[in-house]
Amino acid sequence: MSHMVIIMAAGEGRRMRSEVPKVLHPVAGRPILSWIVNAAAATGPDRIMVVVGAGARRVRSILPPGVGTCHQPQRRGTGQAALVGMEALGELADHTPVVVLPADVPLITSEAISRALERHVSEGAAATMLTAEVEDPTGYGRVLRDSQGRVEGVVEHVDATVEQREVREINTSLYVFAAGPLRAALGRIGAGNRQGEYYLPDVIGLMVADAKPVTAMPMPVHNALGVNDQAQLAEVAGWMRRRILRRHMLAGVWMEDPDRTYVDADVELSPGVRLHAGVHLEGKVVVGEGAIVGPDTYVRNSSIGPGSRVWYAVVRESRIGADVQVGPYASLRPGTRIDGSGKAGSFVEIKNSRLREGAKAPHLSYVGDADVGERANIGAGTITANYDGYRKHRTVIGPGAQIGSNTVLVAPVEVGEEGWTGAGSTITRPVPSGALAVERSSQKSLPGYAARRAARYRQESEHRTPAEDS
Repeated sequence: MSHMVIIMAAGEGRRMRSEVPKVLHPVAGRPILSWIVNAAAATGPDRIMVVVGAGARRVRSILPPGVGTCHQPQRRGTGQAALVGMEALGELADHTPVVVLPADVPLITSEAISRALERHVSEGAAATMLTAEVEDPTGYGRVLRDSQGRVEGVVEHVDATVEQREVREINTSLYVFAAGPLRAALGRIGAGNRQGEYYLPDVIGLMVADAKPVTAMPMPVHNALGVNDQAQLAEVAGWMRRRILRRHMLAGVWMEDPDRTYVDADVELSPGVRLHAGVHLEGKVVVGEGAIVGPDTYVRNSSIGPGSRVWYAVVRESRIGADVQVGPYASLRPGTRIDGSGKAGSFVEIKNSRLREGAKAPHLSYVGDADVGERANIGAGTITANYDGYRKHRTVIGPGAQIGSNTVLVAPVEVGEEGWTGAGSTITRPVPSGALAVERSSQKSLPGYAARRAARYRQESEHRTPAEDS
């Protein structure tokens, strides 16, 4: 269906008390505005025009190609914003449907917009407004109806009478207008209200007075929840999270406790994935079939292969292959790659390194800027000393190598295929393939040391003053 869309995103959002423009605050990994733009785009409009104002440059930066913008220099209400948007769209046929949306309702769906469009066109309306019934309408504009149930207009909360404030049907600020009647009404609204602003809802009363057909379509109130402060942002994010989790569960993902599971919009979960409580999946995360994530695991912009287990771990910008074990208490930093059947076990930190097929760092190790060959094993307490105070250097560990516990590999250094290092060694030179490298002083035993140490302590105690003991 041919139609236009105007999204009003010029407000300052002062109640957010943030330097970030309101419409750029994230909900499930996407800016608030992106949710509205995506929902509008899914209805197939001829054009989308976003009215910008506060933080215009930052707002424009997140818009996809093909979405137009226009600037509202003085923010004097939604009526003025709609007028600026209409002027930017240029000449339109009078009957052209124009969808007008606020930029702070991320829960609106393309299906709701499409239904409103269909009803608007089928009834030949000048305006179709989406409304909702709420228990507490405080702060919302009220929909006024006559004795026949027909829409008479909208009154904002601050301008409503005591009787009007008892009305529970609210205006959601989501509309479909016919371009001609909208343009005519926008030129007639005034700012004679307590806010001194031009209210877009005032066009409804003007159209009714002109005997133009106005219709109202109810919708679930949570789909129209707006964001004006941090508390409302959290409420909306909760609704969005439940929507996302339900979609994944219906597709075959098991979740131990959805109330303690956080999954962003761009996360891909295969059927058979199991998410335990306390899982946070942020950004572009892909989890393969049969993988188990959690409890208490944070993953950002990473992939986890089929059959892998990641628990009590932090994973950032990393790639985990199939049948890999990560955790508990492991940290994979950006640039980490663990190939199939690998392991990063308890208290292991890996950064900008690759563990190839079957390579393992089972516990208590730091692997940074390294390439670890197939089947190699990193002993407990091993570290790659990759930083010389000025530059980072790489460590190469060959296939099948065995790195003894408490080894320090001082980069740049290479351990050859099937090479070994003795426990407690500090390796500064290349280790040939198949060789054992040991770097430590010979062990000495000093007979009678404990008795001499105790005697020396007793002698020192006899000469110590009371002040020294306190």
